[in-house]
Amino acid sequence: MSLDQSEATGAAVTTTAVPATSTAPATRSWPGGTQKLRYGGDYNPEQWPRDTWLEDIALMQQTGINLVSIGIFSWALLEPRDGEFDFTFLDDIMDLLASAGIDVDLGTPTAAPPAWFWKKYPQARPVTREGVQLGHGSRGMASPSSPDYRRHAARITGELARRYAGHPALRLWHVHNEYGAPISECYSDASVVAFREWLGHRYGSLDAVNDAWGTTFWGQRYGSWEEIDAPRLSATVVNPAQRLDFKRFTSDSLLECYVLERDTIREYTPDLPVTTNFMATSCPSLDYWSWAREVDVVANDHYLTAERTDNHVLLALDADFTRSLAGGKPWMLMEHSTSAVNWQPRNIAKRPGEMTRNSLGHVARGADAVMFFQFRASRSGAEKFHSAMVPHQGTDSRIFREVTELGHLLGRSSAVRGSTVDARVAILWDQQSFWAQDLEWRPSEDLDHRERIEAWYTALWQRNVTVDFAHPEQDLGHYDLVLAPALYAVSAAARENLEAYVAEGGNFVVSFFSGIVDDHDAVPAGGHPGQLRAVLGLTVAEWLPLRRHETVTLDDGSSADIWAEDIELHGARTRTSYTSGPAEGQAAITVNTFGKGTAWYVSTRPTSGTLDALLGEALAATGIPDGPSTPGVETVTRTGDGVTFTFVLNHTDVDAPLPVGGSDLVSGRTVSAGELLAAGACAVIEKQEK
Repeated sequence: MSLDQSEATGAAVTTTAVPATSTAPATRSWPGGTQKLRYGGDYNPEQWPRDTWLEDIALMQQTGINLVSIGIFSWALLEPRDGEFDFTFLDDIMDLLASAGIDVDLGTPTAAPPAWFWKKYPQARPVTREGVQLGHGSRGMASPSSPDYRRHAARITGELARRYAGHPALRLWHVHNEYGAPISECYSDASVVAFREWLGHRYGSLDAVNDAWGTTFWGQRYGSWEEIDAPRLSATVVNPAQRLDFKRFTSDSLLECYVLERDTIREYTPDLPVTTNFMATSCPSLDYWSWAREVDVVANDHYLTAERTDNHVLLALDADFTRSLAGGKPWMLMEHSTSAVNWQPRNIAKRPGEMTRNSLGHVARGADAVMFFQFRASRSGAEKFHSAMVPHQGTDSRIFREVTELGHLLGRSSAVRGSTVDARVAILWDQQSFWAQDLEWRPSEDLDHRERIEAWYTALWQRNVTVDFAHPEQDLGHYDLVLAPALYAVSAAARENLEAYVAEGGNFVVSFFSGIVDDHDAVPAGGHPGQLRAVLGLTVAEWLPLRRHETVTLDDGSSADIWAEDIELHGARTRTSYTSGPAEGQAAITVNTFGKGTAWYVSTRPTSGTLDALLGEALAATGIPDGPSTPGVETVTRTGDGVTFTFVLNHTDVDAPLPVGGSDLVSGRTVSAGELLAAGACAVIEKQEK
C-alpha cells in the first residue's frame, strides 16, 4: 500500500550529538516464543522469487530453524519514493513465516538509504578525513549527524513498528546493521556542528576544552566555538586529545542514531526486545561498554580470521568479551559463517566439523542463539562468494548436511538455555584507552595493545581458565585476579577503583606502557606509570624501547623483546631482573604488596613461556585452578539450576581424553571421564550436581 508523506508517522529527531541515554530502562529481555536455543540467520527473500520462499521455509523447518532476521537491507523496496511506502513483500513473507512457526527478528533498513535519498540529500553523504565525499552504490549509512538522515530513519522505523506491532511472527527488533562499519568517523559539515555541541555538553565551556586539549601547545588555543573543526588531515600530527574526543563523539553519535530508532520502536511495541548487532572485538570505532547499556539483549557478529591457525582462540576471546558486555547474561550470536567469507585476503574454507565447533564455542561461552549470515547464498552482489546455510551447491552439500545436524543438536540442547558462565579472572578492556594509544608519535611502533591482550588471553586459554573482560572503572570485587595487558590511559576514577580493588585483597598484574596518561591523553605529574605508580610501588625513570629484532635476557634464563625500562623501586620487590640490554642489572618483573593485595608489573615483552609461568604463579597465589588441560582441547562450563554443562571442543587432529563424565548431548550417550573424544569432535556433557 502507499501513504502520502503527510500520513507517515513522525518521530522527534535529535541532531545534537551528546552521550545517549535511555528514555526507558533496557529490559534485557529474551525474544519469547520458544524455550529452545535460537537457531537461524539472515534471510533476504527480496533476492528470490516467491516459489523459492516456499522452498526455503520448508528447508528452515527441516533444519530446525526457529528465528530469521529479515528486512535489514530493504529500504529501497519498502519506501521506493520519498514518503511512499509499499510493504507487500514484507507482509507476505512475515505471514508465511508465522504460518510455518518461524519467528522473525525484524530489521530496520537504515544501514542502506535508497538511491532517491542520496540524490535528494547530497549534503547527507559521509565525508572522510581526507575530505572525500562518499557516494551511493555500497552498503553503509549517511552522515550519522545528518538531520535529513535521522529524520528519514526515524520515519521508516516508525512505519515498520506501527505496521507490524502485534504480528504473530515478530519476536525481536534488529536496528540497523553493524554500526561503525563501514561508516564511523564522518567529517561532514553536520558532523562538525554536532561535534561542537557535543563538546559543549561534555565540558561546559570553551576554556575547559582548551584546558583538556592542552591547546597552549603549538599555539592551538580556540577563542570561539566556531573555530573548532573536526580533526582533519593537517600539516603534521593533529592534537591527540582532540582526536581522542572526536572518536568519543563518533561512538556517541552512532549510538544516538540507534537510540532514536529504538525509542521509535518502543512507542508501538514496548514489550518486545530491541537490539543491534555488535562486532565486539573487531569494530574499533565503538565503545561497546556504553552501547551494551542501551540494548535489551546483547547480539554479536563474529567471523574467524581465516588464515590464523589460532582463530579458535580468538573466537573464544570474542565470545568472552561479548558475554562480559551482556553482564554475564545470555547473548545472541547474530551472525557467523558456515564456511568461508568473501572479504578477507584469503578466504579459507572451514573443514568438516569446524562449523559445529565454532558454533558450540560461542554457546559454551554464554550464547543462547546461533545464527548465520546468511540462509541462502546470494547469486549477485558483493557477497555472492560468502558461504551460507544453503550454499550455491544446494542441499546436496556437506555444508547443508552439517547445518541440519547442528540444528538438531541445538534442539537437543535446550536445557543449556539460561545457564551461565562464571569467571574468577578479568582482563581489563578500555576502548577509549586503545583509541588514545593508537594515535601517532608513540615511543615505539611495536606497542600493540591488541597483541598484548591476545597473548595474555591465549596463555589463560591454554590453561583452560575462563576469563571475563571488565572496564577499569567497574566493580571488580568478585574477581580474584585482574589483568591489565594494555591500559595506556587511566582516568582518576579508574585509578581509585584499581587501588581500592588491590587494597581490599585483589591481585593485579600489569604490563608495560600502562597508566601513562589520563583520560585527556595528558601525562600526570610525577613520572611514569603516572596513574599506577602507587599500586605498583615503582616509577619508570626512562623507557628503553628496543631495536627491531633486538632481544634482552632475564635472570630466569628466558628472553624478551621490543621494550625495557629503567625502573626505580618504591616498595616493590624484584621478581626477575634483566641480565643484558639497556636495563641490565635492573628489575624486569616486580611484585608489590598494596594494602591486603598484590600487584605484579611486567616491564618488557617476555616469551610466551615466561608469561605463562608468571600467570601460573598469579593463579596459584589466588587459588584459581587451571586445567585439566590437554593442548588444543577447549573446556568451558556453564552452570544452571543444579546442573552443569561441560563443553569440550577438540581443536586438534588427535583423539583426547574427556575431563568429565555424564550425559553427552552431542552423541546422545553416557560417557566417562578419560574416554577419548575424537579429533575435531565436540562433547556437551550434562551432569546433575549432588
